Amino acid sequence: MFRQKKAWESREKAFAAFTMGPLMDFWRSREEDVFTGVDDVPVSFVRFRAQSNDRVIVICPGRIESYVKYAELAYDLFHLGYDVLIIDHRGQGRSGRMLPDAHRGHVVKFSDYVEDLAAFWEQEVASGPWRKRYILAHSMGGAISTLFLQRYPHACDAIALCAPMFGIVIHLPDWVVRPLLEWAESYPSIRDGYAIGTGSWRPLPFAINVLTHSRERYRRNVRFYADEPTLRVGGPTWHWVREGILAGEQALAGVEKDATPTLLIQAEEEHVVDNRMHQRFCERRAAAGHPCEGGKPLVIEGAYHEILFEKDAMRSVALNAIVDFFDRHN
Repeated sequence: MFRQKKAWESREKAFAAFTMGPLMDFWRSREEDVFTGVDDVPVSFVRFRAQSNDRVIVICPGRIESYVKYAELAYDLFHLGYDVLIIDHRGQGRSGRMLPDAHRGHVVKFSDYVEDLAAFWEQEVASGPWRKRYILAHSMGGAISTLFLQRYPHACDAIALCAPMFGIVIHLPDWVVRPLLEWAESYPSIRDGYAIGTGSWRPLPFAINVLTHSRERYRRNVRFYADEPTLRVGGPTWHWVREGILAGEQALAGVEKDATPTLLIQAEEEHVVDNRMHQRFCERRAAAGHPCEGGKPLVIEGAYHEILFEKDAMRSVALNAIVDFFDRHN
Protein backbone atom coordinates (compact mmCIF):
# COMPACT_ATOMS: atom_id res chain seq x y z
CA MET A 1 0.00 0.00 0.00
CA PHE A 2 2.83 2.40 0.82
CA ARG A 3 4.43 1.70 -2.56
CA GLN A 4 1.11 2.34 -4.29
CA LYS A 5 0.68 5.70 -2.56
CA LYS A 6 4.31 6.64 -3.23
CA ALA A 7 3.72 6.12 -6.96
CA TRP A 8 1.12 8.91 -6.92
CA GLU A 9 3.87 11.46 -6.27
CA SER A 10 5.82 10.87 -9.49
CA ARG A 11 3.54 9.17 -12.02
CA GLU A 12 3.60 12.00 -14.58
CA LYS A 13 7.30 11.38 -15.22
CA ALA A 14 6.38 8.17 -17.07
CA PHE A 15 2.69 8.80 -17.67
CA ALA A 16 2.54 7.31 -21.18
CA ALA A 17 4.16 4.07 -20.01
CA PHE A 18 1.69 3.84 -17.12
CA THR A 19 -1.40 4.52 -19.22
CA MET A 20 -0.38 2.19 -22.05
CA GLY A 21 0.71 -0.58 -19.70
CA PRO A 22 -0.71 -1.16 -16.19
CA LEU A 23 -3.69 1.17 -16.64
CA MET A 24 -4.75 -0.36 -19.94
CA ASP A 25 -4.53 -3.85 -18.47
CA PHE A 26 -6.65 -2.72 -15.53
CA TRP A 27 -9.23 -1.07 -17.80
CA ARG A 28 -9.77 -4.38 -19.60
CA SER A 29 -11.00 -5.88 -16.31
CA ARG A 30 -14.02 -3.55 -16.16
CA GLU A 31 -17.67 -4.62 -16.18
CA GLU A 32 -19.89 -2.15 -18.04
CA ASP A 33 -23.64 -2.15 -17.49
CA VAL A 34 -26.74 0.01 -17.80
CA PHE A 35 -30.00 0.55 -15.92
CA THR A 36 -33.16 2.49 -16.70
CA GLY A 37 -33.34 5.89 -15.03
CA VAL A 38 -36.10 8.48 -14.71
CA ASP A 39 -38.33 8.77 -17.81
CA ASP A 40 -36.73 5.62 -19.24
CA VAL A 41 -33.37 7.28 -19.88
CA PRO A 42 -30.59 4.64 -20.02
CA VAL A 43 -27.92 5.28 -17.40
CA SER A 44 -24.55 3.59 -17.85
CA PHE A 45 -22.03 2.62 -15.19
CA VAL A 46 -18.90 0.56 -14.71
CA ARG A 47 -17.68 -1.85 -12.02
CA PHE A 48 -14.23 -2.89 -10.87
CA ARG A 49 -14.52 -5.75 -8.41
CA ALA A 50 -12.46 -8.37 -6.59
CA GLN A 51 -13.81 -11.08 -4.29
CA SER A 52 -11.33 -10.13 -1.57
CA ASN A 53 -12.57 -6.53 -1.31
CA ASP A 54 -15.12 -5.77 1.41
CA ARG A 55 -15.33 -1.99 0.83
CA VAL A 56 -16.67 -0.09 -2.14
CA ILE A 57 -16.27 3.49 -3.36
CA VAL A 58 -18.98 4.92 -5.61
CA ILE A 59 -17.58 7.70 -7.80
CA CYS A 60 -19.98 10.45 -8.90
CA PRO A 61 -18.38 12.49 -11.70
CA GLY A 62 -18.90 16.13 -12.59
CA ARG A 63 -20.71 17.77 -15.47
CA ILE A 64 -19.87 16.43 -18.97
CA GLU A 65 -17.63 13.70 -17.52
CA SER A 66 -17.74 9.97 -18.22
CA TYR A 67 -16.45 7.04 -16.23
CA VAL A 68 -13.99 6.55 -19.10
CA LYS A 69 -12.11 9.58 -17.76
CA TYR A 70 -11.84 8.07 -14.27
CA ALA A 71 -9.78 4.98 -15.12
CA GLU A 72 -6.67 6.23 -13.33
CA LEU A 73 -8.54 7.09 -10.15
CA ALA A 74 -10.32 3.72 -10.21
CA TYR A 75 -6.94 2.02 -10.65
CA ASP A 76 -5.49 3.80 -7.61
CA LEU A 77 -8.44 3.04 -5.35
CA PHE A 78 -8.84 -0.57 -6.51
CA HIS A 79 -5.21 -1.32 -5.80
CA LEU A 80 -5.73 -0.13 -2.22
CA GLY A 81 -8.40 -2.78 -1.70
CA TYR A 82 -11.61 -1.00 -2.71
CA ASP A 83 -14.15 -2.12 -5.26
CA VAL A 84 -15.07 0.85 -7.46
CA LEU A 85 -18.36 1.73 -9.14
CA ILE A 86 -18.69 4.81 -11.39
CA ILE A 87 -21.93 6.19 -12.78
CA ASP A 88 -22.36 8.18 -15.99
CA HIS A 89 -25.04 10.73 -15.13
CA ARG A 90 -27.90 11.15 -17.60
CA GLY A 91 -27.13 13.49 -20.46
CA GLN A 92 -23.41 12.70 -20.55
CA GLY A 93 -20.85 9.94 -20.97
CA ARG A 94 -22.39 6.74 -22.31
CA SER A 95 -25.81 7.49 -20.81
CA GLY A 96 -28.86 8.69 -22.73
CA ARG A 97 -29.49 12.29 -23.74
CA MET A 98 -32.67 14.35 -23.31
CA LEU A 99 -32.26 16.63 -26.35
CA PRO A 100 -31.63 15.94 -30.06
CA ASP A 101 -28.39 17.95 -29.85
CA ALA A 102 -26.31 15.57 -27.74
CA HIS A 103 -23.73 18.28 -27.06
CA ARG A 104 -26.10 20.35 -24.93
CA GLY A 105 -25.61 19.78 -21.22
CA HIS A 106 -29.19 19.38 -20.09
CA VAL A 107 -31.46 17.86 -17.48
CA VAL A 108 -35.22 18.25 -17.07
CA LYS A 109 -35.01 18.36 -13.26
CA PHE A 110 -31.87 18.22 -11.15
CA SER A 111 -33.72 15.77 -8.92
CA ASP A 112 -33.61 13.32 -11.86
CA TYR A 113 -29.87 12.92 -11.23
CA VAL A 114 -30.61 12.22 -7.57
CA GLU A 115 -33.33 9.68 -8.35
CA ASP A 116 -31.03 7.93 -10.82
CA LEU A 117 -28.34 7.69 -8.14
CA ALA A 118 -30.91 6.35 -5.66
CA ALA A 119 -32.01 3.65 -8.13
CA PHE A 120 -28.38 2.79 -8.86
CA TRP A 121 -27.61 2.63 -5.15
CA GLU A 122 -30.52 0.29 -4.43
CA GLN A 123 -29.72 -1.98 -7.37
CA GLU A 124 -25.93 -2.11 -7.22
CA VAL A 125 -24.64 -0.81 -3.89
CA ALA A 126 -27.04 -1.48 -1.03
CA SER A 127 -27.56 -5.07 -2.17
CA GLY A 128 -23.84 -5.73 -2.59
CA PRO A 129 -21.55 -7.77 -0.31
CA TRP A 130 -19.55 -4.88 1.09
CA ARG A 131 -18.94 -4.12 4.75
CA LYS A 132 -18.41 -0.39 4.10
CA ARG A 133 -19.79 1.90 1.39
CA TYR A 134 -18.27 5.28 0.51
CA ILE A 135 -18.93 8.05 -2.01
CA LEU A 136 -16.27 10.11 -3.79
CA ALA A 137 -17.90 12.94 -5.72
CA HIS A 138 -16.60 15.75 -7.92
CA SER A 139 -18.27 19.09 -8.73
CA MET A 140 -21.82 18.45 -10.02
CA GLY A 141 -21.52 14.94 -8.62
CA GLY A 142 -20.99 16.55 -5.21
CA ALA A 143 -24.32 18.35 -5.40
CA ILE A 144 -26.06 15.17 -6.58
CA SER A 145 -24.50 13.04 -3.84
CA THR A 146 -25.22 15.59 -1.11
CA LEU A 147 -28.88 15.79 -2.10
CA PHE A 148 -29.02 11.99 -2.27
CA LEU A 149 -27.71 11.67 1.30
CA GLN A 150 -30.09 14.34 2.53
CA ARG A 151 -32.87 12.14 1.18
CA TYR A 152 -31.30 8.83 2.33
CA PRO A 153 -29.13 9.90 5.31
CA HIS A 154 -27.89 6.45 6.33
CA ALA A 155 -27.02 5.15 2.88
CA CYS A 156 -23.22 5.34 3.12
CA ASP A 157 -20.49 5.35 5.74
CA ALA A 158 -18.58 8.45 4.60
CA ILE A 159 -18.40 10.86 1.66
CA ALA A 160 -15.52 12.86 0.18
CA LEU A 161 -16.53 15.91 -1.86
CA CYS A 162 -13.99 17.36 -4.31
CA ALA A 163 -14.82 20.92 -5.42
CA PRO A 164 -18.56 20.28 -4.94
CA MET A 165 -20.97 22.41 -6.96
CA PHE A 166 -22.83 24.29 -4.21
CA GLY A 167 -22.55 27.49 -6.23
CA ILE A 168 -21.52 28.26 -9.80
CA VAL A 169 -19.08 30.96 -10.86
CA ILE A 170 -21.05 33.26 -13.19
CA HIS A 171 -19.46 36.57 -14.17
CA LEU A 172 -22.69 38.51 -13.91
CA PRO A 173 -24.45 39.87 -10.82
CA ASP A 174 -27.22 37.74 -9.35
CA TRP A 175 -29.82 40.43 -10.00
CA VAL A 176 -29.08 40.02 -13.72
CA VAL A 177 -28.77 36.23 -13.82
CA ARG A 178 -31.99 35.29 -11.99
CA PRO A 179 -34.41 37.32 -14.14
CA LEU A 180 -32.67 36.11 -17.31
CA LEU A 181 -33.02 32.47 -16.31
CA GLU A 182 -36.67 32.90 -15.32
CA TRP A 183 -37.37 34.73 -18.58
CA ALA A 184 -35.78 31.91 -20.59
CA GLU A 185 -38.07 29.36 -18.95
CA SER A 186 -41.01 30.83 -20.91
CA TYR A 187 -39.32 30.24 -24.29
CA PRO A 188 -38.45 26.55 -24.89
CA SER A 189 -36.09 27.29 -27.77
CA ILE A 190 -34.04 29.56 -25.48
CA ARG A 191 -34.53 27.51 -22.30
CA ASP A 192 -33.12 24.39 -23.98
CA GLY A 193 -30.44 26.27 -25.91
CA TYR A 194 -26.84 26.90 -24.90
CA ALA A 195 -26.36 29.38 -22.08
CA ILE A 196 -24.68 32.67 -22.99
CA GLY A 197 -21.04 32.28 -23.93
CA THR A 198 -21.17 28.48 -24.37
CA GLY A 199 -21.65 26.13 -27.31
CA SER A 200 -20.92 22.66 -28.62
CA TRP A 201 -17.88 20.70 -27.48
CA ARG A 202 -14.49 21.75 -28.76
CA PRO A 203 -11.02 20.98 -27.46
CA LEU A 204 -9.40 23.95 -25.77
CA PRO A 205 -5.61 24.35 -25.84
CA PHE A 206 -3.98 23.30 -22.59
CA ALA A 207 -2.52 26.79 -22.11
CA ILE A 208 -5.93 28.39 -21.59
CA ASN A 209 -7.65 25.64 -19.61
CA VAL A 210 -8.66 26.34 -16.00
CA LEU A 211 -9.30 22.72 -14.99
CA THR A 212 -5.85 21.25 -14.34
CA HIS A 213 -2.15 22.14 -14.38
CA SER A 214 -1.30 18.60 -15.52
CA ARG A 215 -0.53 18.65 -19.24
CA GLU A 216 -0.40 14.84 -19.37
CA ARG A 217 -3.79 14.30 -17.76
CA TYR A 218 -5.42 17.15 -19.69
CA ARG A 219 -4.26 15.78 -23.04
CA ARG A 220 -5.40 12.28 -22.14
CA ASN A 221 -8.85 13.53 -21.10
CA VAL A 222 -9.31 15.58 -24.27
CA ARG A 223 -8.30 12.57 -26.31
CA PHE A 224 -11.16 10.52 -24.83
CA TYR A 225 -13.67 12.97 -26.30
CA ALA A 226 -11.76 13.28 -29.56
CA ASP A 227 -11.59 9.50 -30.04
CA GLU A 228 -15.18 8.75 -28.97
CA PRO A 229 -17.49 11.52 -30.28
CA THR A 230 -20.55 10.09 -28.48
CA LEU A 231 -18.96 11.12 -25.16
CA ARG A 232 -18.87 14.81 -26.08
CA VAL A 233 -20.91 17.33 -24.14
CA GLY A 234 -20.56 21.07 -24.62
CA GLY A 235 -21.95 23.99 -22.66
CA PRO A 236 -25.01 23.80 -20.42
CA THR A 237 -28.47 24.92 -21.42
CA TRP A 238 -30.09 27.92 -19.75
CA HIS A 239 -32.38 25.46 -17.96
CA TRP A 240 -29.48 23.38 -16.68
CA VAL A 241 -27.86 26.52 -15.22
CA ARG A 242 -31.11 27.37 -13.43
CA GLU A 243 -31.44 23.82 -12.09
CA GLY A 244 -27.79 23.79 -11.03
CA ILE A 245 -28.10 27.03 -9.06
CA LEU A 246 -31.25 25.83 -7.31
CA ALA A 247 -29.65 22.47 -6.51
CA GLY A 248 -26.70 24.15 -4.80
CA GLU A 249 -29.06 26.25 -2.72
CA GLN A 250 -31.06 23.16 -1.81
CA ALA A 251 -27.90 21.33 -0.71
CA LEU A 252 -26.94 24.22 1.57
CA ALA A 253 -30.45 24.50 2.99
CA GLY A 254 -30.70 20.80 3.86
CA VAL A 255 -27.49 20.23 5.83
CA GLU A 256 -29.32 19.25 9.01
CA LYS A 257 -30.90 16.25 7.25
CA ASP A 258 -27.65 14.31 6.92
CA ALA A 259 -24.93 13.49 9.44
CA THR A 260 -22.75 11.32 7.17
CA PRO A 261 -19.05 11.93 7.90
CA THR A 262 -17.96 14.41 5.22
CA LEU A 263 -14.61 15.56 3.89
CA LEU A 264 -14.76 18.63 1.64
CA ILE A 265 -11.71 19.29 -0.54
CA GLN A 266 -11.36 22.66 -2.23
CA ALA A 267 -9.20 23.91 -5.10
CA GLU A 268 -7.33 27.08 -4.21
CA GLU A 269 -7.33 28.37 -7.81
CA GLU A 270 -10.99 27.64 -8.51
CA HIS A 271 -12.72 29.11 -11.58
CA VAL A 272 -15.80 26.87 -11.95
CA VAL A 273 -17.62 26.54 -8.63
CA ASP A 274 -18.02 29.13 -5.88
CA ASN A 275 -15.60 28.39 -3.03
CA ARG A 276 -17.53 30.68 -0.70
CA MET A 277 -20.35 28.15 -0.69
CA HIS A 278 -17.97 25.46 0.58
CA GLN A 279 -17.23 27.55 3.64
CA ARG A 280 -20.93 28.20 4.12
CA PHE A 281 -21.69 24.47 3.81
CA CYS A 282 -19.11 23.63 6.49
CA GLU A 283 -20.38 26.38 8.79
CA ARG A 284 -23.97 25.20 8.47
CA ARG A 285 -23.03 21.57 9.10
CA ALA A 286 -21.13 22.61 12.22
CA ALA A 287 -24.13 24.60 13.43
CA ALA A 288 -26.32 21.54 12.82
CA GLY A 289 -24.02 19.45 15.05
CA HIS A 290 -22.18 17.38 12.44
CA PRO A 291 -19.19 19.38 11.20
CA CYS A 292 -17.16 18.50 8.13
CA GLU A 293 -13.81 16.78 8.68
CA GLY A 294 -11.48 19.37 10.20
CA GLY A 295 -14.35 21.84 10.54
CA LYS A 296 -13.58 23.54 7.22
CA PRO A 297 -12.62 22.78 3.61
CA LEU A 298 -9.26 21.14 3.01
CA VAL A 299 -7.66 23.52 0.52
CA ILE A 300 -5.29 22.06 -2.08
CA GLU A 301 -2.82 24.88 -2.65
CA GLY A 302 -2.40 25.91 -6.27
CA ALA A 303 -4.98 23.44 -7.59
CA TYR A 304 -7.49 24.12 -10.34
CA HIS A 305 -11.03 22.71 -10.31
CA GLU A 306 -10.24 19.11 -11.33
CA ILE A 307 -8.28 18.23 -8.20
CA LEU A 308 -8.26 14.50 -8.94
CA PHE A 309 -6.70 15.16 -12.36
CA GLU A 310 -4.14 17.69 -11.16
CA LYS A 311 -0.36 17.47 -11.20
CA ASP A 312 1.04 14.68 -9.03
CA ALA A 313 2.09 16.98 -6.16
CA MET A 314 -1.45 18.32 -5.69
CA ARG A 315 -3.40 15.19 -6.66
CA SER A 316 -1.46 13.00 -4.22
CA VAL A 317 -2.23 15.33 -1.30
CA ALA A 318 -5.96 15.13 -2.05
CA LEU A 319 -5.95 11.38 -2.72
CA ASN A 320 -4.05 10.63 0.49
CA ALA A 321 -6.52 12.76 2.45
CA ILE A 322 -9.47 10.92 0.90
CA VAL A 323 -8.09 7.43 1.55
CA ASP A 324 -7.02 8.31 5.11
CA PHE A 325 -10.48 9.75 5.74
CA PHE A 326 -12.21 6.59 4.51
CA ASP A 327 -9.81 4.47 6.58
CA ARG A 328 -10.83 6.39 9.70
CA HIS A 329 -14.44 5.41 8.98
CA ASN A 330 -13.66 1.76 8.45
